[in-house]
Amino acid sequence: MGTLKDDLRAAGFEVVETHVSWVFLGPGEVYKIKKPVFLGFLDFRSADRRRVACDAEVVLNRRLAPEVYLGVVPVTRDQDGKYRIGGTGLTVDWAVHMRRLDEASRADALLAQGKLTPKHLDQLAEALAAFHRSARSDEETASFGRTETISVNVRENFEQTRTNVVDYLSGAEAHEIEAWQIDFLQTHADRFEERRGSGRVRDGHGDLRLEHVYFPNGGPPIVVDCIEFNERFRFADVCADVAFLSMDLAWHQRADYAERFLAAYARAANDYELYPLVDFYESYRAYVRGKVASMLASDEGAEVAARERARSEARRYYLLALASERRSLLPPILVAVGGVIASGKSTVAEQMATLLGAPIVDSDRTRKFLRHVAPETPIAEAAWTGAYSASQTAEVYAEVFRRAGAVLASGRPVVVDASFRAKAERTGAREIAGACGVPFLFVECRAAPAVGRERLRQRESKPGVSDGRLEIFEQFLASWEPADEVPDSRRIILDTTRPIEENLAVLRRGLATWPAALTG
Repeated sequence: MGTLKDDLRAAGFEVVETHVSWVFLGPGEVYKIKKPVFLGFLDFRSADRRRVACDAEVVLNRRLAPEVYLGVVPVTRDQDGKYRIGGTGLTVDWAVHMRRLDEASRADALLAQGKLTPKHLDQLAEALAAFHRSARSDEETASFGRTETISVNVRENFEQTRTNVVDYLSGAEAHEIEAWQIDFLQTHADRFEERRGSGRVRDGHGDLRLEHVYFPNGGPPIVVDCIEFNERFRFADVCADVAFLSMDLAWHQRADYAERFLAAYARAANDYELYPLVDFYESYRAYVRGKVASMLASDEGAEVAARERARSEARRYYLLALASERRSLLPPILVAVGGVIASGKSTVAEQMATLLGAPIVDSDRTRKFLRHVAPETPIAEAAWTGAYSASQTAEVYAEVFRRAGAVLASGRPVVVDASFRAKAERTGAREIAGACGVPFLFVECRAAPAVGRERLRQRESKPGVSDGRLEIFEQFLASWEPADEVPDSRRIILDTTRPIEENLAVLRRGLATWPAALTG
């Protein structure tokens, strides 16, 4: 197929080459042809195998991009030896036919232009959480979450790069990555088993990178190019999927966006238990990308420019695999943000989370999750009854603290958004911080009662997660227990009627926040 690229270039197609495919870009459509290669983890040496892979690619990718994947078409060769896509000559291969998306809307392009926003990441996190909820999850998929199975993938990476990884890392660095990943699997086998048992192993995407995500104007995110050639790379913990994208954001020098995406996904999926494993999966995914790039770099049949680019990328990915096991950029801390109804605590919690690059664990969403209702479904019960009874509230706080503990176990900061109306609740938060060996900070939000009542009136016509409403406001005020037990050094009182900039300045004092150089 040596002349295929020339024939299609002559027909007006732009050619992009990867380690496994040739991608031909036309004005409004794309054709992807598998290379006849054997790489151990995939075998495309026969046309029949490539046809099966093309069919699978269309079916699987229609889950997240139904309007993009148009079908599979033949690659033909005329009597004069000229190659065509969809021609009438002899069928010699197969191509996946796709609608071409606007490359300016691709996530990596938006990031390079400074146009990728936290809102984009939140939208993607919501879409992926929904995708994972509906993705296949059965006994077969769950088996791929066993540490023995994961270990096969991990060890295969190291065996396949044994001879060339030293072209990019020192022997000591390469050994450190291998030893850490294998030891992590063995040491934390119980965590992997818990994830498998709780249904978190799904038929996911398997190759979730920025260049596979598009944000069309006014539409939901579109995700393309999932793994179709090997189920053991696609059947995995959902954490392996989201860690691929967070790793890629870090590779693109936006560690703050990586943490923002993880936090948004954890909240959307009610999956804070991914945090103790995310560094392992980021290291694993970075090593995979380093391996893939090094394969292309050593492919003598590839174009020189593609090989040179791959060589540079391989070293960066390998270094990121090494860095993923290192300490988090921001030190862990538990920040509890509390206050009476309509005191502005959720808004402050969002601001704190942005400053710290931290996920938010909030009592409102947790309560709805425990009651098996959607976040914006109201639970309109009288104060201190039903879902808001003392026993139910204690259950909610216990779950909130368990989730916060999972985040802290990964060495990251966490923000807990709850009323913290009672001394016992604030004490519980301090105890979790103490058990995890991290600092504790209580941010108490205040606003004049008249302001709170007006905020609740305005909230009545807007759907939201909070069940706070005007008819229980007075009872809540009367039941508030002053936070005198929290030392002044561990407590900040904010008047949320003051300008946001003033409160942000107060919050920044004494807290480690993202360096400006890492936030674009």
